[in-house]
This record gives sequence, structure tokens and C-alpha cells, in this order.
Amino acid sequence: MQTERGLTIKKREKLRLEAGATRSGPSGGAAGGGRQRIVSLAPSVTSILFAIGAGRQVVGVTKWCADVARVGNLPRLGDCWALDVGAVAKLRPTMIIGSVPFKTETVQQVLGLGTPFVAMNPRSLADVYEDIRLLGKITGRNGAAEKQVARMRAALANISRRTRRWKARPLVYCEAWPHPRISSPRWVSELVEIAGGEPIFSGGQKVSDEEVARAMPEVIVLAWTATGERAEPKKALENLKWQDVPAVRNRRVFVIRDELLNTPAPVLVEGAQELLRVMQRVIDQSSQVRATRAPAR
Repeated sequence: MQTERGLTIKKREKLRLEAGATRSGPSGGAAGGGRQRIVSLAPSVTSILFAIGAGRQVVGVTKWCADVARVGNLPRLGDCWALDVGAVAKLRPTMIIGSVPFKTETVQQVLGLGTPFVAMNPRSLADVYEDIRLLGKITGRNGAAEKQVARMRAALANISRRTRRWKARPLVYCEAWPHPRISSPRWVSELVEIAGGEPIFSGGQKVSDEEVARAMPEVIVLAWTATGERAEPKKALENLKWQDVPAVRNRRVFVIRDELLNTPAPVLVEGAQELLRVMQRVIDQSSQVRATRAPAR
């Protein structure tokens, strides 16, 4: 059974059941038929809740949530790693919802409050769709959740139709963190394929400089967690072990705002659009090079 920083994958299902059995009514609303009072411990959760029209049920968010949703003056409570549990308790939440990775001590503190706690752990786009549906059920916004899933699917399908006829599909390495080096999550690999690239890793794994070099990516995308657009292409371009890597040799190292790729929520559509722009640029550049090298007739 796989473990993610102290919280097992199966724990997610257990926590979901606890949330449904203790305080939620059959429609997903708070006991007694009122709206939920939700504390969100993950930007992805906040993004989804606001996207499905459940923003008014949110009473507290993390310090990162403003990057992906219009949270206004909602209290910032920390996140799944460092949380002001006392401030959470004062908000009298009917449910606390987070997403991996968690700090084990933070989870223990949250569980100690006795408030229903839902822990999400998406790995793929299919998981993201299911999480949207789950939050729709919890908040009584089932219909809005289904519409959001349909919009995401349609937007990504439209991108896929644009790239399906491409003859060349560049090899792509997407990076979520440089030390230790970690490739972007699995859903990013799926987005790369949709956007016309070929991911060199399945996603979300520790990799070495040597493994990246052997894969010979033609494109490197940096989306370092919690850094916005502050990832540093210079570090990739100056990596001595990557000097023969096509992406480095041709200076095709790009930065995409991390929240667009690392937030498993509707904002991934924007991430896919950014990846499409990168892939199109690389394809166009490659076409120009081939045209320049073509013999005169």
C-alpha cells in the first residue's frame, strides 16, 4: 500500500466515509439541511469549490489559495504542513477538506478537532474529475460539478484535436522540484500528451540528472511547487550533466506558473493551454530549422 508522506492512500477512502457518516446529511449539506462551513487546506480544493459555485460555503483557506481563486478576505490558516488549529476551531467548520501531501502531525491535529475531514489524493485527470464530483456532492452542487467536469473535458479535447495531426511529438521533461529532482505529477504527463508532447516520465517520481540525460528530452518545462514563475531555467541550462540534452543544447527550457500545472483542479485547463503554446513554439522552430537546412533546388 503506497504511502504519501505519512498518510496512506487508503486513508482517503476511510476519511471520506467518516465525513459522510458523522456530520453530513444525505444531500451532502451540513446536518440539518444548512450549508457547509468548509475549511480548505489545499488550493485545489478551494479552486474546485469556487468553480462549482460553492465559494460561500468556504470559511477558511490556505495562504496559497488566492493564486487560484477569488477568496477575498477569507482567513488564511496555513496549509497541510503548518496549520493554526486554534484558528480553525474558532471558525466552527462542519468539514475540513485537504489534499496530499500532508504533514503527519498536522493530520493528527485536524483529526483531534473531531470535525469531519476529507483527504483527497488525485493522481490522474480521472481522479481530478472524481474529486470535483465529490465536492459537488458534499456541497449540494452536483449539477454544477458535472457541468465543470464537462467543461474541462471539452476544453482539453479541443486542445487534443489541434495536436492530433502533428507528425512530430517532442520529448518533454516536466519538473515539479529541483532538490531532490522530482518530475511533475501524473496528470501533467497526461496534459503534455494532450498538448502534443511525449512525456519522458509517467510523473510524480524522484529522478536523477542521469535519468533525465538518458531520456534526451527536447523540451524541459519547469513548474516548481509554490514558486509561481520563479523557477530558474539557468540551473537547467548550466547543468553539466545535461549539456548534450537537446532541450539544453537548443535552449528550450521553459517556465510555466506552477499553480497552473500543480493544482489538480479546473485551472489545469490553463496549464494545458500554456503547454500547447510551448509545444507549438518548439514545433514551429523545428520546422524553420528544417526549412533552412533543406537543399536548394
